[in-house]
Amino acid sequence: MSESTTVDLPVVVIGAGPAGLAAAAHLTERGFEPLVLETGRAAGAAVREWAHVRLFSTWGEVTDPAAEKLLAPTGWVKPDPAAYPSGGDWADHYLQPLADVLGDKVRYGATVTGVSRSGRDRIVDADREAQPFVVHIAYADGREERLMARAVIDASGTWTTPSPAGASGLPALGERTSADRITYRVPDLKDPAVRARYAGKRTAVIGSGASAFTALAYLADLAQTDEGTGTRATWILRRGINGSTFGGGEADQLPARGALGLAAQAAVDGGYADAVTGFRTDTFERTDDGRVILVGEDGRRLDAVDEVIVLTGFRPDLSFLDELRLGLDERLQAPVELAPLIDPNQHSCGTVYPHGVNELSHPEKGVYLVGMKSYGRAPTFLALTGYEQVRSIAAHLAGDHEAAERVELTLPETGVCGGAGLFDEPAAAEETGGGCCGAPATLTIGAAPASSGGC
Repeated sequence: MSESTTVDLPVVVIGAGPAGLAAAAHLTERGFEPLVLETGRAAGAAVREWAHVRLFSTWGEVTDPAAEKLLAPTGWVKPDPAAYPSGGDWADHYLQPLADVLGDKVRYGATVTGVSRSGRDRIVDADREAQPFVVHIAYADGREERLMARAVIDASGTWTTPSPAGASGLPALGERTSADRITYRVPDLKDPAVRARYAGKRTAVIGSGASAFTALAYLADLAQTDEGTGTRATWILRRGINGSTFGGGEADQLPARGALGLAAQAAVDGGYADAVTGFRTDTFERTDDGRVILVGEDGRRLDAVDEVIVLTGFRPDLSFLDELRLGLDERLQAPVELAPLIDPNQHSCGTVYPHGVNELSHPEKGVYLVGMKSYGRAPTFLALTGYEQVRSIAAHLAGDHEAAERVELTLPETGVCGGAGLFDEPAAAEETGGGCCGAPATLTIGAAPASSGGC
């Protein structure tokens, strides 16, 4: 890209979540003018949708150093580094204050609908890299805008595109028409209306990661209350149960993550959830009274359930990047240099070494997918990884290649993660799971309620 034609243009960051706001902080520190475009009406809009779920990383592991420097002059005080925030805590006490400091560098209600090179569609080679990026935006009030950028950092996450229940990666037959009985998120059972939906009912939980663990623990807690009498869960796994099914337990260097798996195991051992193994969902059938019967690819028909919680992971929305030349792995939909390092059949959080601009670059120079989106369909993402990614990218854009390639992060190990065949379904990761390191959807969340042994 020609520096002379783009030097006065902003670096556009898509998404005002943890990775996006950290990117803006690092860019600001490096003297760039970032512009953060957020679809929601507040910072951390996706995080706020799982505000009730507690992270399994501590405050000390979910704040970015460059962001802390920006916040310090405002009188912001970092919460207890050893405490575990909920999603709501993270959004209210860190993400929103950071966005407020950035001020007009963050625009809300701004949905990116397309990114390309100015005057160049995907197939045009001539003088391509000399052209700035053109970003199309649709605002919540109906306005549209087209603006130019020197680089684009996509930190939009995967929260809005959950994976379906169908074992083929496509929706099961009848899944769409059963939408009134399905949620693709960990339900907030502290909400009276949501609680009433599951109390005294039988619920199928499909998934094998941190999000599924959380849902099982929540339902088990509900079953032990007077109003929840009769609450039961049917836990559906595509594989069998073995020593690693419930994660690292006490061997996990993230104690809350280990406790979450133990809480799920307690739900099964306590009789609050029945495990159905080797079941690959093919069809949702409705009974005369509106309940759901799940049918497997092998023809097995499970007992009817009242509700279904599908926690089979998330996937990136690449539709608005279609005019860019991205180099993505054909399986994970992650950058080709990164994919072998995060393959959930081989790696866990602790065996994925920190990475940066070299692994995140694409044939289209100047565009980067970061945060949970960079992992595509892989579930093993931690917030610290995203902060390291954007630090490296900002250094690279500033021409500080030594800093861009320097590793400044050590990730915690888990006691059992890793090994071929361990990861069946990615769960959410926030919160985002399926493996041992995600949670209900996009970063590092997922601890069970305190009464179930979580934080």
